Amino acid sequence: MNIDQVAIQFWTVRAFCKTTADYAATLKKVREIGYRGIELAGFPGPVEELIRMVNGEGLTICSSHESPATILDDTNQIVDRIASLGCQYVTCPHAIGDFSKSADIEMLIAKLEAAGAILHKAGRTLTYHNHANEFVHFNGKPLLETIYGQTRPENLQAELDTYWVQAGGADPVQCIEKLGNRLPLIHLKDYAVDATGRPYYAEIGSGNLDFKAIIAAAEAAGTQWFIVEQDTCPGDPFDCIKTSFEYIQANLVDQ
Repeated sequence: MNIDQVAIQFWTVRAFCKTTADYAATLKKVREIGYRGIELAGFPGPVEELIRMVNGEGLTICSSHESPATILDDTNQIVDRIASLGCQYVTCPHAIGDFSKSADIEMLIAKLEAAGAILHKAGRTLTYHNHANEFVHFNGKPLLETIYGQTRPENLQAELDTYWVQAGGADPVQCIEKLGNRLPLIHLKDYAVDATGRPYYAEIGSGNLDFKAIIAAAEAAGTQWFIVEQDTCPGDPFDCIKTSFEYIQANLVDQ
């Protein structure tokens, strides 16, 4: 992994992105820490202003998390938005439906395939971000495997989240290997437990995941962007993302 492939998911710093001025200051801070890319989780102003600010800091928009309802039911709107952002990937950040109902599962898979086909035709790529519930068993195997088994690679790629894989009872490295070359994006999120055994989001290198093995597997799969995310932080999120970046730089990137 090259340091130029390390990005930050802006959901981590969402409390500091409520106005365009806030957003500009946050972009500056993440670039000063060393991040090269950002993954969007909404923006409080016009796209043109976002592009100007991102370019001004020398950052790259690697992907954008968009509303699942819009992605799946109004895909042409997403095509236009992603084109205006100038990024390759649009990510469906969570599922719509009840995973205890086979009809909801089948509808989700069909909609992901259809939306992905429209985006593929437009030269863009749809990716799917997992949580823990995709590891419920459906037809005798984890649902995540069924989602990718019943969609075409050109229409749906993965944005695997390492924390949620672990929370779902699976092994991140094995999941990466099963996805093969369908993993352009990966969320690096560490998994730790407190003294009572309760899990929590941790800075990279502060939890229990074997990130050296994870990165090696992702590199072998051809992953393009390694995206740090920490859903909740115990203190200042900028301190947390700095800790994660420094660990990555010291221990995980090619020297």
